[in-house]
Amino acid sequence: MEKRVHSITKLIRMTPEEATELSEKAKRAGMNESEYLRLMIRQKPNDYPEIRLLLKELINEVNHIGHNINQIVKNHNAQFYSAEDKNRLFAYMKKLNRTVDEAVRKIGNQ
Repeated sequence: MEKRVHSITKLIRMTPEEATELSEKAKRAGMNESEYLRLMIRQKPNDYPEIRLLLKELINEVNHIGHNINQIVKNHNAQFYSAEDKNRLFAYMKKLNRTVDEAVRKIGNQ
């Protein structure tokens, strides 16, 4: 988190249920309530360690799949392309789509 001087105080009203929910969510995130509220206001994915890790894994997976696709395209350009290569290409694309969908679901639930 950024180090800034927090010099403005805001008074907010909430129901007891909302206060309990805020307290629980802040505790789960390992923050105090003020830090948690500031995080919710900014909504920067880089502030969430889980999202940073998930995005790193997703980028690595996309790079591996892209490498395999490049090899298939190279074989195609050299006239070595076969039906098996086409099937592998579809399998890689499906895997890529599943991985991206999973990341979107996880990020969407944060």
